Amino acid sequence: MITVNIMDAAMTYSKGDGYVGKVHFSVEGHTHDYEITLHSKRGTEWGYGLFFLNKSGKEEQLEQVEDELEENDELFDQLVQAAKDKLAQ
Repeated sequence: MITVNIMDAAMTYSKGDGYVGKVHFSVEGHTHDYEITLHSKRGTEWGYGLFFLNKSGKEEQLEQVEDELEENDELFDQLVQAAKDKLAQ
């Protein structure tokens, strides 16, 4: 299990695009920070992309975070909720 620190989050909504969000976060023990981009038409089923935030790091670390997101619904929901909390009204 990984320990995540959320640094920044944002989300917008439009009828055409649905919900589009992003969360910047760090992972304890990892050299580089991450960004997850989130998308959902209705705010229920979420697609995402995971990237290094500022510069590329070790591919193994990115894969470790990706695996954790796939297996740990609580972590994924935490990141989605951080973005939803910033939803521009």
